[in-house]
Amino acid sequence: MRIAVLGSGIVGVSTAWWLQNDGHDVTVIDRQSGPAQETSRAAGGQVSVSYAEPWANPQAPWRLARWLMKDNAPLWFRPSLDPKQWAWGLRFLAECLPARFEPNVRALVNLAQFSRSTLQHMRNDLDIQYHCIERGVLHFYRDSRSFDEAQDMADVMRDFGVERRLLSPDEIVALEPSLASVKNLIAGGDYNVDDESGDAYAFACELAKRAEAAGTQFLFSTQITRLRAEGGQVTHVELIQPDGSYHELEVDAVVVALGAYSSRLLTPLGVACPVYPAKGYSATFKVLNDEAAPMVSLSDSAHKTVYSRFGDRLRVAGTAELSGYSRSLNTKRCNSIVKHAQELFPSALDFDNVQFWSGLRPATPSNIPLIGQTKIRNLYLNTGHGTLGWTLGAGSGRALADVIAGRQPEAEFPFLR
Repeated sequence: MRIAVLGSGIVGVSTAWWLQNDGHDVTVIDRQSGPAQETSRAAGGQVSVSYAEPWANPQAPWRLARWLMKDNAPLWFRPSLDPKQWAWGLRFLAECLPARFEPNVRALVNLAQFSRSTLQHMRNDLDIQYHCIERGVLHFYRDSRSFDEAQDMADVMRDFGVERRLLSPDEIVALEPSLASVKNLIAGGDYNVDDESGDAYAFACELAKRAEAAGTQFLFSTQITRLRAEGGQVTHVELIQPDGSYHELEVDAVVVALGAYSSRLLTPLGVACPVYPAKGYSATFKVLNDEAAPMVSLSDSAHKTVYSRFGDRLRVAGTAELSGYSRSLNTKRCNSIVKHAQELFPSALDFDNVQFWSGLRPATPSNIPLIGQTKIRNLYLNTGHGTLGWTLGAGSGRALADVIAGRQPEAEFPFLR
């Protein structure tokens, strides 16, 4: 089939790769000048099954209420007149009900385990280098109350076969010596040895090269203006090409992997897509003192930030704003990230030359991505991965290729039908 994949982030490129493997004629279309230039460009780097947790949980409404008026809070909701924001927020609150929490965790864990395994096979089979570090993910807590609360979630994860080993401050420092100077700030932690980290941007770019060599066509700097549907199916993707000319691409099927922008293209077709942008931030530092910088990927529970090592760089990422589609940098949030990094690793990093970034994570109210077939029979979705795009991306692409081929995906997951 002639299949257009709309979007070239980690999810879109992975989808294109697996569809190409099935022998389809695949075209990837993106408005940017190359692959993975938006949300996948400078994400946190963790491939973390053990922390594949939904934001929507019974405690979330109370935390949001505390953070509502703080523009440097880990999760900040800035109310607007956008009805889609309010509709998303109401659905989010519904997903916080206790009855929804466990099914959502199960779905995320199942897909995350499948995706991590898929990613490992892909990097070995294709010899892709992307600063992968297989040293697990360490989550640390700054007070005993947070540490105790986190163990309830760890118990839930163990029920799904995901081990999060409890660590004392001394054990944390033994595992990651760069935290020795702040051991007095740490109440405890938990650790999963099977998780890993790496640069999603580097992986997506290398995978795009291999897909192109295998026959996938990439149309960059190309605007997607409309999906034209006739007779209950999409027949053409309408485009504005780099030279400004109009073009109609005839297709047999379309995959929408446009992240936070997916709903804008789907609304005129009457296809439901409850995805809203959650703006995330990152800062990338050059490592000046190798021994004083971490090698294990870290999560700081108090500030909702993650730390991942990419060779001679350290990526620090976190926070989320539900504030619309602007990618403008909030100075307070950028300064907070730098402050947290200075507190933990004061002698390790070049704090005078920081690369800041923001990206719009495509969040669903439940945190469960939308993967599968829509009511339009040849229109498929692979979007809504929120903060877990890197963790879920490789497996989401493979699973959707199975769906399109009529095969049963390996992961037990609520795929769209």
